[in-house]
Amino acid sequence: MTDVEPQTFSPLEKRVTLIALMIVFMLSALDQTIVSTAMPRIVAQLSGLDLYPWVTTAYLLASTVMVPIYGKLSDIYGRKPILVIGIVLFMAGSMLCGLAGEFGDLPLLGGGMVQLIVFRAIQGLGGAALITSAFAVIADLYPPRERAKLGGLFGSTFGLASVIGPLIGGFFTDLPTVNLLGYDVAGWRWVFYINLPLAGLALFMILVEMPRLTHRTGGKIDFAGAGLLLTTFVPLLLALSWGGTAGWAASHILGLFALSAVSLAAFLFVEARVENPIVSLSLFRNRTFATANLSAFLMFMAFMGMVSFLPLYMQLGLGLPATTSGLAMMPLTLGLIAAATASGFLVNKLGRYKIVMVFGAALTSLAAFLLSQTPSDASLFDLMWRVTLLGLGLGPAQSVFNLASQNAVPRHQLGVATSAGQFFRQVGSTVGVAVFGAVLTHNLAAPMMRTADAAPTARIQALSLADLEKLALSSRTRATSGEPTAATVDPRVRETVTTAILGVIFAGFLVCLLGLLSTLLVPNLRLQDRNRTDPLDGRSLGEAPGEPPADPA
Repeated sequence: MTDVEPQTFSPLEKRVTLIALMIVFMLSALDQTIVSTAMPRIVAQLSGLDLYPWVTTAYLLASTVMVPIYGKLSDIYGRKPILVIGIVLFMAGSMLCGLAGEFGDLPLLGGGMVQLIVFRAIQGLGGAALITSAFAVIADLYPPRERAKLGGLFGSTFGLASVIGPLIGGFFTDLPTVNLLGYDVAGWRWVFYINLPLAGLALFMILVEMPRLTHRTGGKIDFAGAGLLLTTFVPLLLALSWGGTAGWAASHILGLFALSAVSLAAFLFVEARVENPIVSLSLFRNRTFATANLSAFLMFMAFMGMVSFLPLYMQLGLGLPATTSGLAMMPLTLGLIAAATASGFLVNKLGRYKIVMVFGAALTSLAAFLLSQTPSDASLFDLMWRVTLLGLGLGPAQSVFNLASQNAVPRHQLGVATSAGQFFRQVGSTVGVAVFGAVLTHNLAAPMMRTADAAPTARIQALSLADLEKLALSSRTRATSGEPTAATVDPRVRETVTTAILGVIFAGFLVCLLGLLSTLLVPNLRLQDRNRTDPLDGRSLGEAPGEPPADPA
């Protein structure tokens, strides 16, 4: 397929569109962190503690499984309509989440907590379009070399959101209840309402100034592929989310995995035969696309799997108060922001990305190994410089892997390539939390280490992940009364927790090594100074159609 000639855009169109994209991108990134702070207050008011996990799961499912579908739709119908639909859905979901439970039980939806879960799913449907469309629009407006700087800035937004999201959520949650138009509005509802004016401003800017990009490919929607994609990854994500608590051998977990496997086989069969597939399998013959996304999947799997359990390690293993453990994670986020931004400018200056990707993967691997060797009597500084290295290593992965994929595909496949990269990162993160959670559970259930002269009565019972969470909550409660956290945890439990979680981090180090190996296999392609129109000739050996020529590694 031959692409149309690249459009030209005025500086005003680019500038206004970029500001609007930054707004919606930040809102989508914030929404994944801002709500968590308000959840205890929400659960108390809406009375649904047993449904607590579903508020997060509903958003996760909707925002993950729709990413490839939005990518394909944006290639067919254009970026602007899909982005507008995404903003409208996100605003509608935000408004409805803020209203959840205000009018009592509703037909079909039931009580306030169920309403919130449904409305969070609607919000997730919009959020999926925001991030996918933002990166795809940038790819349409800017050539790869110039895109590198912007990708770094947008990638650092995730790190910034993780810092300010809980602060903003806490601020609004603590606001007093006010009466508006005869209704009492609790402070936590502003966590959702704050999205409306900002998203509305972005929507206005996009409708008025964003150009209508003319790269649309047309064609029919692959409804069968879209349906099978949903029946593949919705059960998979549910099984990964529930397996750690329900047990991986539970019948319903095995059933979900089986349904996912059957649907995946059917999805591959259908996509290989339809004229306009949701995900073109030919993309996986593109060596850059395949290896870059494999690397991103592995690096995000390792990163999220390790980071998810670091707070437990700090509180129960090192005996740090909850507040201190939160501050100890700050260098990781700051390192990620700095590295994501710097890597974008460095890639722009060098005109190539592989050296930055390899350096980031190698630094992440080194940081994971050093974390796994943290001594039992480590100081706060010992921990902070290690997590700083981890953040610096992962920074390039926020945007450079996506840039590599975009640079290697023709323009009519930008939407699919961009959404696939985002999809693999999100699935990798979910798989990482589930797999490393299973590793931690196994480590905790292993026989306790004890000295040779210890009496059998000195043994303690094997711990579960749920036990750790209860212990962490107990230690936080006692710490508020002035008792040191270390004194609230049995020394044998501290030793067990330390050994178990450091074992998880070492497993993360091994996955990082696999990610580094796959990064070394990514072709060293030159970044183009203008957007591509047609697949280029003169490829090096092993490069699939659609890849630009490679420089020597």
